[in-house]
Amino acid sequence: MPRKTLIAVAIATLAGIASVPASANDVFLDQFGFGNQAGGAQSGFGNQIGIFQNGIFNGAVSEQYGNGNTAAIGQDGINNYGETWQNGNGNAAGVGQFGTNHTSILSQDGNGNIAAGVQVGNGCSAGVSQTGGGNVAAFVQTCP
Repeated sequence: MPRKTLIAVAIATLAGIASVPASANDVFLDQFGFGNQAGGAQSGFGNQIGIFQNGIFNGAVSEQYGNGNTAAIGQDGINNYGETWQNGNGNAAGVGQFGTNHTSILSQDGNGNIAAGVQVGNGCSAGVSQTGGGNVAAFVQTCP
């Protein structure tokens, strides 16, 4: 490849990298164990998803549509499922599950909502649905 062409390609590549907005979406995923699954979707900008799973056969799904949303799912144990769904701007949702057979689904449709919860033991189930703006919900469950 001629030198001028190589320099032009390098400059074009750097320009393309520099044009990625600083407010791009982020996904952080850590899984340890066996048979864990995670998935999701993001549309908008400034959204963040963090998923941590340790154990076996845990599942997590996070979807974000809007701007500036944050979602976190942390699971330690066996056969837990966590899900977050956010539509709007500036929402925050998070759940921590420790033990076995837990299910948690957090849904937010609006702006500036906060939902958080913790489940410990075996077989807890939680569902939070927020519509509108400025809602706050929290739960803690211990199941036998």
